[in-house]
Amino acid sequence: MKVAKFGGSSVASATQFRKVADIVSSDVERRIIVVSAPGKRFKEDIKITDILIQLAQAVMEGTACDEIVQAVVKRYAEIAKELELPADEFTAELEKDLRWKMNEYRHDPCRLMDAIKASGEDHNARLMALYLQEIGLEASYVNPREAGIIVTDEPGNAQILPESYEKLYHLRKRRGVLVIPGFFGYSLEGNIVTFPRGGSDITGSIVAAGVKADVYENFTDVDSIYCVNPSIVENPRQLKEITYREMRELSYSGFSVFHDEALEPVYKAGIPVCVKNTNNPAAPGTWIVAKRNHHDEPIAGIASDTGFCSINISKYLMNREIGFGRRLLQILEDEGISYEHTPSGIDNMSVILRENQLEGGKEQRILDRIQTELEVDEVHIEHGLALIMVVGEGMERTVGMAAKATAALAKANINLEMINQGSSEVSMMFGVKEEVVADAVRALYEAYFQEASVGNEV
Repeated sequence: MKVAKFGGSSVASATQFRKVADIVSSDVERRIIVVSAPGKRFKEDIKITDILIQLAQAVMEGTACDEIVQAVVKRYAEIAKELELPADEFTAELEKDLRWKMNEYRHDPCRLMDAIKASGEDHNARLMALYLQEIGLEASYVNPREAGIIVTDEPGNAQILPESYEKLYHLRKRRGVLVIPGFFGYSLEGNIVTFPRGGSDITGSIVAAGVKADVYENFTDVDSIYCVNPSIVENPRQLKEITYREMRELSYSGFSVFHDEALEPVYKAGIPVCVKNTNNPAAPGTWIVAKRNHHDEPIAGIASDTGFCSINISKYLMNREIGFGRRLLQILEDEGISYEHTPSGIDNMSVILRENQLEGGKEQRILDRIQTELEVDEVHIEHGLALIMVVGEGMERTVGMAAKATAALAKANINLEMINQGSSEVSMMFGVKEEVVADAVRALYEAYFQEASVGNEV
């Protein structure tokens, strides 16, 4: 059995719906499909989810909503009409559902946002099921509550509850193709609750784990996963295989293919993932697996992200002061701030975090508390940092990986603000100024991938 998830670009129009139908029809093992809300049809287009967010915000602000509601209805109606489906009943039900949610949750902003956003996936799954039936497939829409996707009652941040997996397994007994909307589940209290960003990927992964699928296919709009962002490096190398751990590290560090939480269910269940292209399904895609051969390619990929800052602290004999790190992190916890890395020395320590967490006067409060409560010699914040992650499980058994990186950055005349390697040796982190991050990524790509290619050809 295969579970196939189709992202927003894969279900953005009637043309894309037909491609999905062809893919589903071509393999009887594709028994369950998970769909996102319609994405962009062209570069300047707007995703349905973004329109729904506008709608929820308009309801909260008490401004006119009719035009936004009609924009949503029109988008689905266009898809249905092009697919030659009877659209009147479907669109009437869609509008009725939106208006009920607008009224029901008007005075509860968090519930309103979740319920309205979830409508995008929900109604797209209904429409997809109708189309599959129309072309002669035995297909049915399955609501997440009916499927057994039970989650914590945290609006916008749902976490799957363990009992869901046993409920989901019963889907194996159902006939035909099952179409499940991604992005949301139901709490034990019966509330609609959405997953964090990348939520449809999370749904697909949960369903695959629950039904004990042989393969989880994730259909998107590229032939494979690239080892580096193609907007930074032209025509980068495509990956045939990558491990769960490598993919998680890269996703966490800025790769847009998967949200880093999305792989956990299939990773725990040991289910291989294949990332494929809806527009070119014959391409082999990229496999995400438990183990791969690291001998020829110790590095899997390079990811980067901006918007970081570093709190830099110095205090003589810091290493002798028991509880210093705990008290420092307690200050951050008191302000509701999470951190990314904490490189340290005997007399100094840095805490790297997302700088958008320091808004609303938090930055000065934190500096004042560190100075007063920890009695440090010096504390300051360095803004405008970018983090680059070089990831590969083969680094542990390959000599000279860090030297190759530092030599490449020095050759490109890029100053390193920091370097950190975890004890697992799956990744190396480099901190640079945001303005040079693209140059740094290109230098590292050349060192790890282009030089290797030249060496292999000789």
